[in-house]
Amino acid sequence: MDAQGLRELLARVQRGELSPAAAEAQIAALPVQAIGAFAQLDGERALRAGASEVIFGERKTPEQIGLLVARLVELGQAVLVTRIAPEAAQSALASAPLGKHDPVSRTFSAPARGEARALRGMVSVVCAGTTDIPVAEEACQAALFVGANVRRIYDVGVSGLHRLLRRAEELRDSDAVVVCAGMEGALPSVVAGLIPRPVFAVPTSVGYGLSLGGLAALLTMLNSCAANVSAVNIDNGFSAGYTAALIARQSART
Repeated sequence: MDAQGLRELLARVQRGELSPAAAEAQIAALPVQAIGAFAQLDGERALRAGASEVIFGERKTPEQIGLLVARLVELGQAVLVTRIAPEAAQSALASAPLGKHDPVSRTFSAPARGEARALRGMVSVVCAGTTDIPVAEEACQAALFVGANVRRIYDVGVSGLHRLLRRAEELRDSDAVVVCAGMEGALPSVVAGLIPRPVFAVPTSVGYGLSLGGLAALLTMLNSCAANVSAVNIDNGFSAGYTAALIARQSART
C-alpha cells in the first residue's frame, strides 16, 4: 500500500464500503509480510518511502520470486524484480499477469493496482557504449518504478566526444543524470562538467584485462575531478536510477 492506496482505503471507510475495524486490520498487517520460512516482505515501504520493496532476483528460485510477486500484487503495490532469470520471469508473470519481463535489463515490472502513478521530473540515462546498455536499462527501469520520466542518451563515449556534445541541451534539461561507462570510466566527469545537475556514475564490467571487471572504471569515478559526481557499485544501475528518480521527483515539486 502506498499513499494513494491509503487514501483509497480511507475513502472506502468514508463511503461506508469498509468498516473502520477492517481498515485498521489491513493497515496493522502491513509492516511484516511473512512469506513461508524464507522471506519477510516490508509491506509498508511504499507508504513510508514512496516505492514498494524491490525484489533482488539473483539466486532466488522461481517459486520464491513467484510468491514474493504474488504478495505485492495482493497488497496492490507496484512490482520490480531485478537480476531476474528467464525461468523465474515466467513465475513472476503467473503471479502478475499485467507485468512485463525485460530481458535486456534483466528486470520484471508490474504496475500498482488502481490509477497509474503520475511521472514527475526527468532522469537522463547516459551510457558510453552499446555494451553498457543492459546496465543503463536497469537504471531506466528503476527510475520509472520510482516515478520519474526517463530519457535515454546512448553510445556517447569520450572517444567520440562530438556525439555527447550534440546532446548537451537535453542533459541540461534533466533533473538528475545517470552515466554508465566501462573501460577507463571517464564519461561521468565529462558529463558533470557540462551541467549543473547531480550525476550518478555507474562503472560497468566492460573492458579488457586491466579493467578488472569494472574496478578500473570505479576507481576513476571515485576520483572524479567534477564535484557533482557520486559513484555507485559496479554494474549497479538499479541504485543509480532509483536515487536519481527520487531527486528528479523532488525537484519537479518545486
